[in-house]
Amino acid sequence: MGRPDVQIVWFKRDLRVHDHASLTAAVSTGSPVLPLYVLEPSLIAHPHTSPRHIELALDGITDLRESLAALGAPLVVRVGEVVDVLEGLFEQVAIDTVHSHEEFGTVATWERDHAVATWCRTRGVRYREHRQSGAMRGLTSRDAWSQQRMRLFNQPLHRRPAAIRPTEVAPGPIPELRDLGLTAETMDYRQQGGENRGREVMRSWLKERVSGYERHLSSPVSGWEGCSRLSVHLTLGTVSAREVHARVQARKGEPASPKFSLKAFEERIAWRDHFAQKLEDAPHIERSALHPAFDALRPAKPNPEALDAFTQGRTGYPMVDAVLRSLAATGWTTFRMRSMVTSFASYDLWLPWQETGRVLARWFTDYDPGIHWPQIQMQSGITGMNALRIYDPVKQQIDHDPTGEFVRKWVPELRDVPDSLLATPWLVATGERHGYPDPIVDHAAAVSQAKRRIGAVRAQIRGDGSTKALLERHGSRRPPPARRRR
Repeated sequence: MGRPDVQIVWFKRDLRVHDHASLTAAVSTGSPVLPLYVLEPSLIAHPHTSPRHIELALDGITDLRESLAALGAPLVVRVGEVVDVLEGLFEQVAIDTVHSHEEFGTVATWERDHAVATWCRTRGVRYREHRQSGAMRGLTSRDAWSQQRMRLFNQPLHRRPAAIRPTEVAPGPIPELRDLGLTAETMDYRQQGGENRGREVMRSWLKERVSGYERHLSSPVSGWEGCSRLSVHLTLGTVSAREVHARVQARKGEPASPKFSLKAFEERIAWRDHFAQKLEDAPHIERSALHPAFDALRPAKPNPEALDAFTQGRTGYPMVDAVLRSLAATGWTTFRMRSMVTSFASYDLWLPWQETGRVLARWFTDYDPGIHWPQIQMQSGITGMNALRIYDPVKQQIDHDPTGEFVRKWVPELRDVPDSLLATPWLVATGERHGYPDPIVDHAAAVSQAKRRIGAVRAQIRGDGSTKALLERHGSRRPPPARRRR
């Protein structure tokens, strides 16, 4: 008898055993299953990747190995480029199919997936990509996108397998950071990954913390507990967005449930897929503007003084600096604060969005390319179809940190500045600022100049049909929200 056909489940950003389409499909064949995770040197060295991302992945694969071992087939872990790893396994076992999920990531991961598909064709191996999110491959129109997304989300969840028929391939060790040539970053706090932790966060969020979400989602103070904190788990796939959706629906059906808060959260999950779809439909936006007319808007190389002030959190605007320092130390902040610092980098400092996008990508523990790059472009005013979103850092501080709790924690130089002047410390004596700098730019003047520059480009493309075409291809079919001062 020949060797039995083996189903490989190639785990990437789907580190779980619950609601896992690839795992379900592989196990349902009755063949031996080889669960595989590959730590790829090319992606570890990618400019968007930082040690905190790899630590999060190691959390996930450690947890996943234990869960799969309990089902009969521990996770096989290898270090190397995926095609090389598959070639090595091909010499050990008879591979029938490689299963993976449709990943909406960087150009590098798209090229990697293409290389795997090519290898499979060459070796006579089937390659099946399974959907796990509302974004989809080969979309030709946004008109029915929401309905197609909901059809997927309303399908029954995939059950965790009762058992997995294993292969005899050795699992191999799970490396530590130093084995990968990395050094752990000094952080005040790093959210932990893994499916078990993710499911506990999902439980605590929906059962204990979701009430009042709409009031907390902007504040860097209350948002720490008042936001779901599921982003790292959705990013690494340690929880399924479909299961989150199903549990939200169940919670909405309970007596006296906080329906408004649940609805607000449900909308954020939908927006997550909306932006991932943008990246899938226009993968070049990781590198170039969605509308090519904006490619030459900002200088190709950043102003070193401005970039250094941004990365060090010494711009002279307390709310901006507090957020930047907290991101470097914890890897997380609220959506509005992310938007504010991107706005400040793009309009006030006129930095190239690619550079600040890379800085923030490395800081965000929950970095997800599908959300990150469309948002960076939108907040930088280069999509050609979105209204400018310019945030006043003084107003943001007054609105979202009125007592100065957040700013004083992260900008302790300003501990002696009274509440009434904490958002504008340049109005107090230098000695009371303990070395905190003057503003690097005048916000009003810098924003005025930025608007003129962007307005000039918009004037050039007005009426040429390009904006309409972009809206048709990438725009949400929902009416825009009412504009308000930011």
